[in-house]
Amino acid sequence: MANINELLAIMATLRDPERGCAWDLKQSFDTIAPYTIEEAFEVAQAIAERDWPELREELGDLLLQVVFHARMAQEQGLFSFEDVVATLNEKLVRRHPHVFGEQGTRDVQEIKEVWEQIKQQERADKGRSHSSVLEGVPAGLPALQRAVKIQKKAATVGFDWPNPVAVLPQVQSELDELAEAMEGADRAHIEEELGDLLFSAVNLARQLKLDPELVVRRATDKFERRFRTMESRAMESKATLAELDSDALELLWQQVKGQQ
Repeated sequence: MANINELLAIMATLRDPERGCAWDLKQSFDTIAPYTIEEAFEVAQAIAERDWPELREELGDLLLQVVFHARMAQEQGLFSFEDVVATLNEKLVRRHPHVFGEQGTRDVQEIKEVWEQIKQQERADKGRSHSSVLEGVPAGLPALQRAVKIQKKAATVGFDWPNPVAVLPQVQSELDELAEAMEGADRAHIEEELGDLLFSAVNLARQLKLDPELVVRRATDKFERRFRTMESRAMESKATLAELDSDALELLWQQVKGQQ
């Protein structure tokens, strides 16, 4: 707790009008929000790479974002860091009646159902009408993550594919429709069909119990690794990739691909 208090004191000093940091003093909720999102992604990256020292540091950076927002809120008389923690504590206890209440179930599916019921009640208590099962999915989420959450919400009422194999024809159908759209010059139509294809691919990943964000990240990492190897081999031949024709590039790519 002493370390947390020290962190809060440091943040207060950084925001002190007389002796604080000029950059920190210029910030607002809006300007800090992008950094908050970026730090969350860096946490995810450290986890994906199993880099535990890096994860420790990135979790600290993410905590800083919470402290920064809370400090700005306190300055405006909105709430404090202590209020944030108290609200979180209350929520955790409220949403885990099977741990802190009389419900002793350990069935994961039942726990998820109760969790969703509690969240719906919380929205109702805040005066937020529950007009759709898709309520509660932030529009500002990364596209792949939001697609997964929307699909999972729809699945709660049975609107879902029975298994991964059943999704494959839909993916192929969307690919065919994209190919047909590309024969024309309607960019809006092409964009729409490409979106449908990506959405179907997310559905397939979800059915396979895979995180599409992680899948794409790993595919990108693999491409980057192979591409950098191509660059290195071209340099060994006293050339750059830009100097090679398409046939030479394809040959080099296939060579690297076959070895990685």
